[in-house]
Amino acid sequence: MGPPAQRGEAVAPDSVAEAVRDRRGLGGHFMLFRGRTVTALLILTALASVLVTLTAAERWLLAGADGETPAGAAPSGSEGLTEREAARLGEVLNMIERKYYVTVDREKLLDGAIRGMIDTLDDPYSAYMDKNEAEQLTDSIEGTFSGIGARLLVRDGKVIVESALKDSPAERAGLHPRDIILSVNGHSLVNVDLNEAVSLIRGPKGTKAKLVVKREGVAEPFQLILVRDEIDLESIFSRMTPDGVGIIEIRQFALNTLDQFRDTLADLEANGMKALVIDVRNNPGGPLPTVVSIAQLFIPKGEPVVQVENRQGGREVTLSQGSAKPYPVAVLINRGSASAAEVLAAALQESAGALLVGEPTFGKGTVQVSYESKVSPGSQVKLTIAKWLTPSGGWVHDTGVRPDIAVEQPDYFRVARLSRERPLVRDMTAEDVKSLQIMLRALGYHSGRTDGYFDETTEKALKAFQREAGLPETGRTDGETADRLETRVRDLIADPENDRQLNRALEALRTRVGLTGAAVAGGTADADAGSVPAAPEGKTEADEE
Repeated sequence: MGPPAQRGEAVAPDSVAEAVRDRRGLGGHFMLFRGRTVTALLILTALASVLVTLTAAERWLLAGADGETPAGAAPSGSEGLTEREAARLGEVLNMIERKYYVTVDREKLLDGAIRGMIDTLDDPYSAYMDKNEAEQLTDSIEGTFSGIGARLLVRDGKVIVESALKDSPAERAGLHPRDIILSVNGHSLVNVDLNEAVSLIRGPKGTKAKLVVKREGVAEPFQLILVRDEIDLESIFSRMTPDGVGIIEIRQFALNTLDQFRDTLADLEANGMKALVIDVRNNPGGPLPTVVSIAQLFIPKGEPVVQVENRQGGREVTLSQGSAKPYPVAVLINRGSASAAEVLAAALQESAGALLVGEPTFGKGTVQVSYESKVSPGSQVKLTIAKWLTPSGGWVHDTGVRPDIAVEQPDYFRVARLSRERPLVRDMTAEDVKSLQIMLRALGYHSGRTDGYFDETTEKALKAFQREAGLPETGRTDGETADRLETRVRDLIADPENDRQLNRALEALRTRVGLTGAAVAGGTADADAGSVPAAPEGKTEADEE
């Protein structure tokens, strides 16, 4: 990769990707994690991250823009501990081994000492991973997975949902970004570390994870029952409307996503695509070199893609080696768009003139590097070493990337599954009742209250649904009623006609290329594509809120 980049110097994308491959060959992984949190992907391993493009430039980031070691930092080649420091730790270790009332595992004590040091940083993104945890991390990036399909983080002693993967048990159950998981199968997750939370939540395919969830704006916690399953991590899905608007959904960024994206984009362009929607909603991230390379397909040569700022304030700028496209682009984002997905959205918005549609993203603005331990083979230490910035130098940490057109999805897109533990009956007040009311209203059976009180109107609506579904008209929920309701609502969500964000993006693009009012039902660019409807006439942002 050559010498460390200086302030403002561009990093060639190919060399960046090569640097990452070289590092991986040594068993190390460069990570991009979200903000002051520790992130976990609860699939097989429940650990995930984003590879970050730092090798030779890593020394520059750690040292400062002038390349000199900062004051107070350990000198190059330092073994870390002085004789006195080693003696202090050794004294406590010896005392525990000799005097503690039960026998202890020496390796666990040493691992605990390392974790304790990192904990004092007050940076949940920095973490120590033992050999098993590090292997799980690698598997989560490269392997196949089973679990609930949610990306989690730990902040202030709380296990928080960052995003739910597309078509995963977590998404089907209605887990939302920023939901707090209080317990799983009766085990409290309050004030537990990430590794313990992961070990409690993950499990084999077909087993149940009973989660107690606290949601912002909801007075009482509620329970969700998820059945763990294999997670489809295929990253690229595409289709094209009959009037020539291409849609590429990127569910996550993997090591092979760039090639898939290039091929997909080429096919759409060959079929006469006039405009493009890139969908990164609920995309938890992935390798940064992949994102940089994809962004360059749309950004003119010499324009910035992303910036990385070290602790001295010096910045490394990655400049595009690509070119602009002749057609307009819109990017769909939401609160589950994380890390690398945010990098792509910001890059295309600021340097390619793309239109962002949807909701503010999650908001992560720091960079971590994972170092393999020389003392304990296979273990790794992750440390936050820098910020990442948008092309214009903006920092999206905790605030997220803002859409140009803000559009919220209908409330039934965010409704949680109904509990199977107890029936919902007349005069009950509960979050589940609110979910029931929202479902019934979405399906056209209910026009009354949706505040969580099970009144007479709700009962009549439920009976009407049961009657038309061929179920006993009890006016109370049971497993079969809940299953039928949720299946109908999932069908609504899966219908592109009800996707306000997508339809608003299509509307905006059609206006730009003179396709307003064109028919859009039916027609695909590939065998897996579905139809995409036109945006309803007269719909405005106010209508959609």
